Amino acid sequence: MKSETRVAVIGGGVVGASVLYHLTKAGWKDVLLIERAELTSGSTWHAAGGMHTVNGDPNVAKLQQYTIELYKEIEQISGQSCGVHITGGLMLAGTRERLDWLKMAKARGRYLGMDLEIISVDEAARLFPLLDKKHFKGAMYDPIEGHVDPYGVTHAYAKSAQLGGAEIVRHTRVTDLKARSDGSWDVITDHGNVHAEYVVNAAGLWAREVGRMVGIELPILAMEHQYLITGDMPELKGKKEQLHCIDFEGELYIRQERGGMLLGTYEKAGVPWSATTTPWDFGQDLLANDLDRIAPSLEVAFQHFPALGDAGIRKVVNGPFTFAPDGNPLVGPVKGLKNFWVACGVMAGFSQGGGVGLALSRWLIDGDPGADIWAMDVARYGDWTTLAYTNAKVRENYSRRFSIRFPNEELQAARPLRTTPIYERLQAANAVFGDYCGLEHSLWFAPSAQSARDEISFHRSNDFPHIAAECDAVKNSVGLLEISNYGKFEVKGPGAADWLSQVMANRVPTVGRIALTPMLNERGKLIGDFTMCRLAPEHFLLIGTYAAETYYLRWFERHHPSPGVSIRPCAMQYVGLSIAGPNSRALLQELVRDDLSTAAFPFLSFKRMEIGMVPGYVGRVSFTGELGFEIWVSTDYQRALYDLLVATGRKYDLRPFGGRALNCMRVEKSFGTWAREYRPIYGPIEAGLGRFVDFKKEKFIGRAAAMEERQGGGALRLMTFKLETRDADALGDEPIWHDGKVVGWVTSGAFGHRVNHSLALGYVPAAIAGATSGFEIEIIGERHHAQPLLEPAYDAKGSRMRT
Repeated sequence: MKSETRVAVIGGGVVGASVLYHLTKAGWKDVLLIERAELTSGSTWHAAGGMHTVNGDPNVAKLQQYTIELYKEIEQISGQSCGVHITGGLMLAGTRERLDWLKMAKARGRYLGMDLEIISVDEAARLFPLLDKKHFKGAMYDPIEGHVDPYGVTHAYAKSAQLGGAEIVRHTRVTDLKARSDGSWDVITDHGNVHAEYVVNAAGLWAREVGRMVGIELPILAMEHQYLITGDMPELKGKKEQLHCIDFEGELYIRQERGGMLLGTYEKAGVPWSATTTPWDFGQDLLANDLDRIAPSLEVAFQHFPALGDAGIRKVVNGPFTFAPDGNPLVGPVKGLKNFWVACGVMAGFSQGGGVGLALSRWLIDGDPGADIWAMDVARYGDWTTLAYTNAKVRENYSRRFSIRFPNEELQAARPLRTTPIYERLQAANAVFGDYCGLEHSLWFAPSAQSARDEISFHRSNDFPHIAAECDAVKNSVGLLEISNYGKFEVKGPGAADWLSQVMANRVPTVGRIALTPMLNERGKLIGDFTMCRLAPEHFLLIGTYAAETYYLRWFERHHPSPGVSIRPCAMQYVGLSIAGPNSRALLQELVRDDLSTAAFPFLSFKRMEIGMVPGYVGRVSFTGELGFEIWVSTDYQRALYDLLVATGRKYDLRPFGGRALNCMRVEKSFGTWAREYRPIYGPIEAGLGRFVDFKKEKFIGRAAAMEERQGGGALRLMTFKLETRDADALGDEPIWHDGKVVGWVTSGAFGHRVNHSLALGYVPAAIAGATSGFEIEIIGERHHAQPLLEPAYDAKGSRMRT
């Protein structure tokens, strides 16, 4: 083993081998993979090897498409067969709701170029004759599904990487990692040490242990997963290989394995494996069979596929696979650790492994993953993902692997974990809560405690009239919203203004003012949008998306300020309340000595005030489109502030409102939000944010690319549409049609209660953005007429929030 390398990849499963191959493919030859045993020795070797392109996140689906297409390439380079069986696949719907879900998945696939087809039960039985038709309502057929040989795929990646210049060492265990002052690493092994510029933790079942070597606790947990292989079945003899099949209601996947069938299940009573520490001596081993645990699923399998009941069991495989709390991989550089990267938690390694390797290699080499991989970014998790939290959420996710997640469904595991001081006050007001980064926040308010629950659906649900009433209160009187679930950063120091001018695209505000600003990467794409508040010449408060707090901190570290400038995350140190509506000024004016008139405190003003006895910061800004104020206080004052606003607000008909009403109102105003309209695949001109980019500044990150976009106009354009619908609204990721062709996709949708019609925001090619007709948006399999709006649906001139 050599003593120096540019990149040390730890772990010889399919993910580590893919990362190694993609690094060499990109031109980095001096790379090393270190495997403690043999390649595939963790979870890879006993995987069922299934592969598919369908994923709930379109950006992940693109990477899955790439992975499957990659197999031909690595077979040709390495001469190693991947054992690819493209059989096609069926996803079976046993309920009307599941059929709706499949229609939505088919719709998402349209703008990804996927050839998906909704078929009848009779057609499904023709394609997969083992099923009993009476249990199903329909199915979706995908021609690009099948399975591969896990051993063959991993060795094809490895051989291709070696031919590209990589080195692989086996039977060598990494025992420690030591950071040097220059950001490089000493990789300590039981067979000598290696000095590496970069380290990639692709250690699979041992990724937690490798993370602990550098002081982090990665949110991953291994679950026992069982599948069985039946005896030979006469129904299969002499027939074409059976399709890969998913039976959602049975929580089963099934495919042919030689003369029998392979049958796996994600049972409800899932069991974690090695919940706290993974033993280093675990090799190509299996766990004890536990057929009793999966017996309920097997009973369903024998009902839905009767021939399986007579086939007998040839082999049972019970092995551990790692999961993150949401089931998606953990990929990317780790905040606070220079040159330390992760590629782990990839439970669908033969659907996603190639895409993970591609994204990580691009990111490491070019500074950007080359795709929107937020759903896989390790930075989506923060300090709340403790070992116990991860355990609870992984078990929940495992048990729901084949369950429908409805758009208004809030999962209950690990809740409540984090609450603000007014949580009980909001409970008493009959709030229905959502979980955001482990923090409870109000979604809507019910008329009674008994009715404070969601009736989950793809259609308008029981919250609809109550959200309408909340929007009406904001429009005609005043509403109160907790806004603690925003990310916040304090930036201080003599160079703070200069640094912010470099990392933010808009101009830095003067003292007492607010600037709304995008944050761009070097390619001129949107990686954040912030409210930038200036408290004093050297003191700023940044307000942005809380889910991206770690993501932002990692970016700030990369573009670190000069000495003397400090950046402090303070999301839970400053909690907030917003009041919005025509009575909001009169209400707040009763409680402060400061003049709140437009002349004295115009739109986008920010000032320290005393609200009654409560010290806080007040900003005049609006995400509802109405006259509004945001009030930020330290945590110890929030209850007193809430009680004061509620008591004073009675005479102004104050009503609490939640996040769903806020979403309806911001869509009415065509206001985008990060992770929906603003993502790293869009530029500011495309997103309609050009007015918030100060091109007069000579230097800021992304300026050259943004200038080029402004001159060329950009390839896409964010548009607002008015829809003709009945009882369902766009949610996001629905295809946008124009003149009979899919041309774009929806980013957000909602019913606009103040304008009394359904709305959607979405991107289309700039070349057709000026068209006034011919648009449709597909919702649950039906295309609805969509009228493009040239301005926001509500108060287009913005006079109400500036009054």
